[in-house]
Amino acid sequence: MSSSEQQYLDLLSDILDTGDEKSDRTGTGTLSTFGNQMKFNLKEGFPLLTTKHVPFRLIKSELLWFMKGDTNIRYLLTHNNNIWNEWAFQRFVHSEDYDGPDMTDFGRRALEDDAFRERYEQEMAKFKQRILNDEAFAAQYGELGSIYGQQWRAWKTSRGEAIDQLGQVIEMIKHNPDSRRLLVSAWNPEDVPAMALPPCHTLFQFYVANGKLSCQLYQRSADMFLGVPFNIASYALLTQLIARECDLDVGTLVHTLGDAHIYQNHIEQARTQLTREPLTLPAISIHHPGRSIFDVEVDDITLEGYHPHPAIRAPIAV
Repeated sequence: MSSSEQQYLDLLSDILDTGDEKSDRTGTGTLSTFGNQMKFNLKEGFPLLTTKHVPFRLIKSELLWFMKGDTNIRYLLTHNNNIWNEWAFQRFVHSEDYDGPDMTDFGRRALEDDAFRERYEQEMAKFKQRILNDEAFAAQYGELGSIYGQQWRAWKTSRGEAIDQLGQVIEMIKHNPDSRRLLVSAWNPEDVPAMALPPCHTLFQFYVANGKLSCQLYQRSADMFLGVPFNIASYALLTQLIARECDLDVGTLVHTLGDAHIYQNHIEQARTQLTREPLTLPAISIHHPGRSIFDVEVDDITLEGYHPHPAIRAPIAV
């Protein structure tokens, strides 16, 4: 049994048993607790959940997208990654250029109306093709605003300059590893209103000791069933990439959660997951000899020994 994964399962169970019923931005409703923490020893294995299949190819392409400073879904779509489509599509649907069928309140209606869901999928398919084939359309409607990638790599200052937070932190780890300023923030209050989705994982800090690199992530809003498994694996991968870049071993990933919640339409799926026993954790291989961390491509990262339980499907709340 994986002690790393058991922490996640224990928190999932605690939220189901003791969580407060709360409303939320999406109108779905949640069970929620506040102020939890998990710690993952990255030497035990790569913390990708095994009690359900989690698509690692989506995690690595999304992380590399962030690291490149990209905020347009076109890169993701070229890698068959659709996890940010809904936010871009909704911006298009609410624009003057959209002339298709009514797609408002699509999350609830898609669950309740098969005909609506089919129309939605048709419109989404057309939207994706236009993003891939029309550069001007992609520049306007594939853009998600100043989300993670921009804040990590090009934080805009009041003087009109740009700060490469991630690049600076990597240099600090190499040259001043005992610094207590090894932080990257995605929460930029001035930019939040212009973002398609304000950052859920808002701040992360690195710590170097005994030749090991550890990372602590603070996440203000944590979708425990769908989002958090991605977040755990994404920041574990980020830590491994930076450790490799800085000639360090990996240490601990500390995941601190603000509002940790299970959506009401994920409750049965969470209960199903809790009936399953964790399996052996996989490992990660990174193949980019002599190249910068910012030149790593999707095919340079491979997952080894991942044999999880089957996937458990659940709707995303947008």
